[in-house]
Amino acid sequence: MSTYFPSGKDLAKDRKWFVVDAKGKTVGRLATEVARILSGKNSPDWTPFMDMGDHCVVINARHAKFTGAKNDQKLYRRHTLYPGGLRETTVKEMFEKKPEKVIELAVKGMLPKTKLGKAMAKKLKVYADAEHRHTAQKPEAIEI
Repeated sequence: MSTYFPSGKDLAKDRKWFVVDAKGKTVGRLATEVARILSGKNSPDWTPFMDMGDHCVVINARHAKFTGAKNDQKLYRRHTLYPGGLRETTVKEMFEKKPEKVIELAVKGMLPKTKLGKAMAKKLKVYADAEHRHTAQKPEAIEI
C-alpha cells in the first residue's frame, strides 16, 4: 500500500474551468464557494502548500446582492498615501461603478494572504454581465 501524493509538475494542465452565475446570489455565500474552488479544497487530492485549485469565472456580478442594511452601512476604505487621503465608498456606490470589484474583494479576503493566495486570486475572473471571454476554455457551469 502506498499513499498518493500530488506532484507539483503538471498542476497547470490539469486545472478545470468553472462558470458561476452570481445573479440573485448573496455575495458572502458566493465568495466562500468560489474561494473553495480557487484554493482546491473541493478536490480530494488537496494539499495545503500547493495551488491545487481550478479557474473560476463569475458572471452577472452586477446582479449579486447583500442582505440586511449592508448596502448603506458597509464601507470600502482605501488610502491615497497622501496625508488625509482616506477615502470611503459604500457598497451601493461600488456596485454602480465597479460591480466586479465587490466580488473580487470578497473572494480575495477569504484566500490566504501569502504568495500562494496571490496565485489563487489570479485564477479568478469576474464580469459584470453575462458575456465573458473564456469560451475557448470550455468552462462548465456550476450552481451554487
